[in-house]
Amino acid sequence: MLNPTAPRLGADDEERPLLRLFSLCNAEQVREYHSDKRSVRIHGHSTTIKLERAFWTVLDVIAEEEGVSTGALIARIHDHCMNNNDKNLTSCLRVVCLKYINLTT
Repeated sequence: MLNPTAPRLGADDEERPLLRLFSLCNAEQVREYHSDKRSVRIHGHSTTIKLERAFWTVLDVIAEEEGVSTGALIARIHDHCMNNNDKNLTSCLRVVCLKYINLTT
């Protein structure tokens, strides 16, 4: 549902990224905010990862471009992330998705 108190976008405002982003956030995209859990195997160990659907979509695209399964991509990201900064895998996956989007736009 649109916010009736939100400012309307003018021609100049359409170039402002945040306002453009807000105009894209609508009821039709609400499912992208929902979290999904997927089970993956990383070096023989099963784990469950919970991410918003928007992040899963980006990971699926990256995996397809790399010619690997999403699980194999996550294992590669895991190895790199845990080697370089020893952070939470889910956080690392979100950051990788954001960086990927920045590289491709």
